[in-house]
Amino acid sequence: MQLPPCPLCLNARARFFYKSDDRHGPREFYECPVCDLAFVPPRFHLPPDAEMERYLMHDNDPNDQGYRTFLSRLWGVLRPMLPEGASGLDYGCGPGPALAQMMREDGFSVKIYDLYFFSDPEPLSRVYDFITCTETVEHFRNPLEVFILFDSLLRSRGRLGVMTGILEDRSDFADWYYQRDPTHIAFYTARTMDWIAERMNWKVQFPAPNIAIFTKL
Repeated sequence: MQLPPCPLCLNARARFFYKSDDRHGPREFYECPVCDLAFVPPRFHLPPDAEMERYLMHDNDPNDQGYRTFLSRLWGVLRPMLPEGASGLDYGCGPGPALAQMMREDGFSVKIYDLYFFSDPEPLSRVYDFITCTETVEHFRNPLEVFILFDSLLRSRGRLGVMTGILEDRSDFADWYYQRDPTHIAFYTARTMDWIAERMNWKVQFPAPNIAIFTKL
């Protein structure tokens, strides 16, 4: 059987490393020796309607204080890096764009985009000072295409704030809760984030656990 190519760096030498068989059904996981991404090949991806149904199970109420506290893990480190009045895009905001509301409350102009819930492409025709992407990159079927899009949407010196479960130790992968979500299909290590930064000619820093802040040069 032909091995699936890496969806991030497109390397054809990805290798199998784990198979799960939980209540959501069997899935295979591969790892890329070039960019270090771990990923689920397309034959195990949920169809869009099933994926959307699972997203609707998430409680993304913008008025829920616990959810706002969770999102502040990214916003709390990104906000001090931004000039007052900066314009931003919350990409992958889900059905309840809580982070966008929080950023607007802090005086920032923010547009939203989500493939399923706010799919008007108009916000993707603008240029921004910053982009936020919380708990979203792990859902990307074609991550390279999306990071190239982000580069086109950012002004020079613009920031991209990413929050995702960063894979630290593959020896514990079987017990890692993050890989059990059937909509999670791409898993990034710190080395993966470094590869993205180099590929896009960005800089990256890791100011908090599971947080990566990229700066466009």
